[in-house]
Amino acid sequence: MSRLSLRLSERRALFRQRLRGDGEPARAWMRRHWRALSALGVVCVSLVLFDVWLATCAFSGCPARSEIRAFRPGEGGRILDQNDRYLGRIAIVRRVNVPLTDIPTFVREAFLATEDRRFYEHNGLDWRGFFRAAVANVRGGGVREGFSTITMQVARNSFLVNQRGRSLRRKLIELRLTQLIESELTKDQILELYLNVIYLGNGMNGVEAASRDLFGKRVGQLSVSEGALLAALPKGPSAYTPRDHYERGLKRRDLVISLMRETGYLTTEQAARATSTPLRIAENEWRPDTRDEPLALDAVRVFIDSILPDALQDGDVTVYTTLDLAAQRAAERAVLRGTTAVTRETQYAGGRVRDAAQGALVALDPRTGDIRALVGGRRSTRGFNRAFAAKRQPGSAFKPFVYAAALRSGMTPATLVDDEPVEIAQGRKIWRPANYDDSYIGTITIAKALAVSSNAAAVRVSQTVGIANVIDAARRSGITSALPNFPAMALGAVEVTPLELVAAYATFANGGLRVHPRLVRRIEAADGTVLWSAEIAPPDTMMDPRDAFQLTSMLRGVVDNGTARVVRDMGVKGPVAGKTGTTNNAADVWFVGYTPSLVAGVWFGYDTPRAIAPHASGGKLAAPTWAEFYLNGWREPASSANGWRPPNGMTMRVIDPTTGLLAGEFCPVRQRQWFKPGTEPTEVCNAHYEEEVQEDPVWPDTLDGRIPEPVQKGVEGIGKVLRRIFRF
Repeated sequence: MSRLSLRLSERRALFRQRLRGDGEPARAWMRRHWRALSALGVVCVSLVLFDVWLATCAFSGCPARSEIRAFRPGEGGRILDQNDRYLGRIAIVRRVNVPLTDIPTFVREAFLATEDRRFYEHNGLDWRGFFRAAVANVRGGGVREGFSTITMQVARNSFLVNQRGRSLRRKLIELRLTQLIESELTKDQILELYLNVIYLGNGMNGVEAASRDLFGKRVGQLSVSEGALLAALPKGPSAYTPRDHYERGLKRRDLVISLMRETGYLTTEQAARATSTPLRIAENEWRPDTRDEPLALDAVRVFIDSILPDALQDGDVTVYTTLDLAAQRAAERAVLRGTTAVTRETQYAGGRVRDAAQGALVALDPRTGDIRALVGGRRSTRGFNRAFAAKRQPGSAFKPFVYAAALRSGMTPATLVDDEPVEIAQGRKIWRPANYDDSYIGTITIAKALAVSSNAAAVRVSQTVGIANVIDAARRSGITSALPNFPAMALGAVEVTPLELVAAYATFANGGLRVHPRLVRRIEAADGTVLWSAEIAPPDTMMDPRDAFQLTSMLRGVVDNGTARVVRDMGVKGPVAGKTGTTNNAADVWFVGYTPSLVAGVWFGYDTPRAIAPHASGGKLAAPTWAEFYLNGWREPASSANGWRPPNGMTMRVIDPTTGLLAGEFCPVRQRQWFKPGTEPTEVCNAHYEEEVQEDPVWPDTLDGRIPEPVQKGVEGIGKVLRRIFRF
């Protein structure tokens, strides 16, 4: 042990002596050789930095091993509805991924023989191919031959797609990625990725898309000759495509077949037979079918681009929307038929139609704000989304905000108002708003005024409560567009978008809560990582729930016995409230209707505003479209069957709907109405002195779901007979 220690100390002493030279001190020696030592240090540091640079893929970060294992060639992402049903792609990518087992063996062999014969033998870098290419390039005086293996091409087309051009830096990163891919995937997995990711011309990626494009059939149905042609394309997709260069492509195919014969994949007879087989190219190019794609996807894509513009950069993502596929399909069909009907209405009225009428429909859940259906125009026109961006006058569809302000000020559905011609002074001018067809009823309740859409009554109510309070009611519900303070605003002489109006109606439907529309729930990466999410925004209480309940009862009268009666005539049952809207010049027609689980709005008009027809109205044109959409696209949950229930503390009274007073003994029509405590009528109606028999008395749906049945009506009839018999 001591002898070994002696030898080591002798060696250290000898080393120090050599460093010093002839007894030269170490510091002096280092000063004398500082240039060489500095260069050596720089080299060492450079090697370390280069190793770090390469290991981290040029400091930009290599994909994690889990990312490599999970990678799949992008197909444009997926967009799903609220029930995770497929709606469409985020981007149109001409690729269809297929498993390796679906690709015929001879197609795989054609690519192996042409692109990488020793694929199953090397570890990602084929040194034989490297030296062969180097010799060929030296002899040719330039880059004449490449040495890329299939694994290197997978690295290039999967993880380096954003780095174009040729450079030493890019090649070194490619080699590093090749090493990672080879260490994480089997050879079959690498080959499967290659056959799905490789570009084969005409916008087609992968063998399945190219097979459909060139031959009009799936890759599993190809012949040897056709499979060889696919393998001929990677060298020059544009140069060898048989559509544009048939003879050149044929020669390249024959070369591939000869290579397959040389490598033993084909016998001489099989090769000869494949060479003699003519190529039959499909007449029509293949494109992913987007004809039945929901129209709402345009809005989804715009939204995705606004929050994650590079969503597809690192692979496919899945977008979970709030849409309902059945509702969306029904909405598109209804709007298409509705725009056709509006266009014909114009033509029947003698108008010349250059561009067909347009329409929009938006439906959302009033409890959450989640959008269930969205149509921004006819299917033949894409781009501009009228449901989101078209600002049009709502006409009488704005009146609920007038009555919301009235209820907040202390009025009740039984409050009386004059439905007679009205004049409003505006400076030196007099404004005289008229009712539809210049018909007036006289003194009526505000519930009746809303049901028949009386302009005169709405103006009087707005003047009583104040335009500023009407504006405040609209703002509280969610109207964000400009609302000028002038009398005509009460009749909808403002501009709003369909989405804006529908979201505002949700406040009436849900008991006074302002919701925030939501179209996308979350976006996930291919491995399930959540890239972005939006939880349901907490609603804001903006309206007294008792006022919302009373306004809903008034809007139910619009559907049951008012301007939207067509909704009932078309077979819609259950609790429904809503309001029609028509502008003075009949350029815009609306209907916004809602149930406890859905609020939807329909608008029709022309992009360049013009009169639809002299007697066009929301009840005639928009409400039927709403009914069609609802009947075919929505199923009311069982929890909504009984409709809206009155908030706690409200008082129910049976009133005469024509006078607003408590129903008397001889009132022919009676109605149950709910009131805030202290606002209920106390006076009994004495307008009817004799029994007035009505064949079909109107009993509007009660808001607690207790709708009189025929048996109950029969009992009422028996009661009337008994009262006559025992009358003194």
